[in-house]
Order: sequence, then structure tokens, then C-alpha cells
Amino acid sequence: MKDWKTYPYQFEGFEKQLQRIEEKKSQLDKLRPIPAIAIKNIKKSLTLEWTYNSNSIEGNTLTLQETKMVVEEGFTVKGKSLREHFEALNHADAIEFVEDLASKENPLSFSNILEVHSLVLQRIEKEFAGRFRNSGVRISGANFVPPNALKVPDLIEDLIDWTNSNSLHTVIKSAIFHHRFVWVHPFFDGNGRTVRLLFNLLLMKDGFPPAIILKNDRKKYYDALNKANQHDYSKLLLLIFQAVERSLDIYLSSLNNSYDDYLPISTIVQEERVPYGAEYLSLLARTGKIDAFKEGRNWLTTEESIRNYIANRDRKRILNNKN
Repeated sequence: MKDWKTYPYQFEGFEKQLQRIEEKKSQLDKLRPIPAIAIKNIKKSLTLEWTYNSNSIEGNTLTLQETKMVVEEGFTVKGKSLREHFEALNHADAIEFVEDLASKENPLSFSNILEVHSLVLQRIEKEFAGRFRNSGVRISGANFVPPNALKVPDLIEDLIDWTNSNSLHTVIKSAIFHHRFVWVHPFFDGNGRTVRLLFNLLLMKDGFPPAIILKNDRKKYYDALNKANQHDYSKLLLLIFQAVERSLDIYLSSLNNSYDDYLPISTIVQEERVPYGAEYLSLLARTGKIDAFKEGRNWLTTEESIRNYIANRDRKRILNNKN
């Protein structure tokens, strides 16, 4: 069987998007230390988004506004189950714990993983919280069967050792960690929420903002994980690159007051700013070929990013013709 540590992960435009991410991360680093008052609202908004989207991927029906009411205001939402309320509160507590871990220099550990999972399930399934599964499981819609429960501790220990010793770029490493954890499926319940907290712990330890897998990308997310089960990380890397870049854009635009440069693709097309249609621009955004991020179901980008893509495309065409 092919070793999971060597699955291919590059996709068309990989290097260019990784370079963009590095440049934006560098811009963010130059703004440090960021005053607490400046970052408070950004963190509050992203934390809420993180809880809402991660829970929604797993079937929680609270809306973003309802999640805010439950987590920030302590309200009870009529028509929603007690479990859904507790899932929101649990996740918010787990984020707070992960943020504290990220501020420390300690490497990822067994206890970190079990403590995060314990918080994810604390009010809803206490008998399973913070405990590895002790029997087999099957995952609906997945194209694999998780390993025997007896192997889970050793597989997780191997993953922790690899994570703490590997010199891969943090974003790449976090994506591979993400898949491998899901494949091991160490818990009876809460694996998805837990891994999306832990992979962000790895990012945040290296100074990245948390990357949020959006509810609207749920199918794409599961397809990417299934592709990784078939020994190809490329779709998962693309999705996580986009999530990381989106969070960097949110931080930078908020701190630099430059958010107005980003417009919905539909607006750019309607105003005839560029010689492309909405469908093609959306394809460029989805494949990471232009600087863009997603809000709800809409892709936002800048006219400058599209014109840079056109210029690079024309430059390549000229070089190819010369050769």
C-alpha cells in the first residue's frame, strides 16, 4: 500500500497560490504586534463563522445569526434541539482552548487531541468525550473503512510524531494531517469538528489565522477527502489553500481598510471591467488561479487580480510562440 506521507498534493497553479499565501502572511506579520482592539472584532467574527460552518457541515441546523444568539447572548432558539445548542457552546469553548494552545510553544500531543475532543462532546456525549473508540465504525458516504480500533492509538502517535518532526510548509502539513486524522477516525463521534480545530491549531501556531471550511463547500470538502483516500491530496490542498487565503484576506482587508477592492464576480462582469464572463471567472477563482475568496455562495475578487492573470497568460503565450 502506498505510504500516505508521499501522496501527491500539487495541482495546476499550486506554486502561484502558495506564493500568494506567503506574501499575504508576510504582510500580516509586518503588522504585528496587532493591537488587541484592532483584532478583537475580526477574531470575534471568524470565531462565530468557524463554529457555525463546522457544526453545519455535520448537520447542525442553527443559522449563523442563531449561532451568535446562542454563543454570545445565551439565548435559546425556538424549534432547535438542545443538542444543537450544546454543539454551538461546545465548539466555542473548544476554540478558546485551541487559541490558548496556539499561543504556547509546546508541540502537538496526545493530551491536546483528547482535550479538544472532550470539549467538542462535553455537553452531549460525556461517555465518549476525550476517549478513543474501542470498536469498528463505518462512515456513510465515505469510500473507505476506518482501521481497527486496536490500531488507533499507534496510528495517532505516528501522526503526531510526523506532524511535530516534518519540515513541510505549515499549510501543506496541516492539510495532510487533516486527512490522515479523518482516515484514522479515532473517535465514535466528533471527528470532523475535532480535526477542523486541530488542523487550525497547527496553522495558528505558525501565525496563520484560522482557515474555515465553509458549509457551502461541504460536498467539495467530502469529495476532496474521498480523493485523498484514493492517494491524491490535490483537491484537499486546493480547498485548504482557498480557506487559508480567504482568512488572510479578511485580516488584511480589515487591518488595512482595503476590503473595498474586492467585488463579487457578478458585479465585475456586469460593469464590463474585464473581457470574461462570470462562469469563467468563477472557474479561475475555484481553481486558485486568481486571488479570490468566497462569501456565502459568491466569489469575490479584484479587477487587478484578473488583469494580472490576463497579463501572465499573454506572457506565457508569447514565450510559447517564440519556442
